[in-house]
Amino acid sequence: MIEYRKLTADEIDTFARLRIRQLREEGATGEEDLLPTLLDYYGRHLPDGSFVAYLAMDGATMVGTGAVSVVEKPAWFGCPTGRIGLISSIYTDSAYRRQGIAKRLLSLVAEAAREKGCGTIWVTASDMGVPFYSAFGFVHNSNFLQYKL
Repeated sequence: MIEYRKLTADEIDTFARLRIRQLREEGATGEEDLLPTLLDYYGRHLPDGSFVAYLAMDGATMVGTGAVSVVEKPAWFGCPTGRIGLISSIYTDSAYRRQGIAKRLLSLVAEAAREKGCGTIWVTASDMGVPFYSAFGFVHNSNFLQYKL
């Protein structure tokens, strides 16, 4: 039986390692050591509430993750609060896929974003994630551009 609950501070290391595993499975090839940066980020933002993560647990084993980071921009007509939930780390261990775990985790983090006053949520999806997010109700925005610094 899969249980869902919020990430706690003592689980940040395992959560960060799953995030790196997810990125590799999605095809990331960078050589940077992301672990220290992830540990720093989660360690700062989990306590202040600007980062909320949920876990899918099979007993003591973390088999799925989902997270939202709350950021704020000037308000606009599509989001009068100016608060945006940036979805990340929607991941399910391959042995547990196709059981609705990712959908449940996404629902939990979307609700957390709503509770934090977000007017919209955004996600950057891998190719295999696009159909999943589209089925949930996300709409592709072709206006998004990125400039790497």
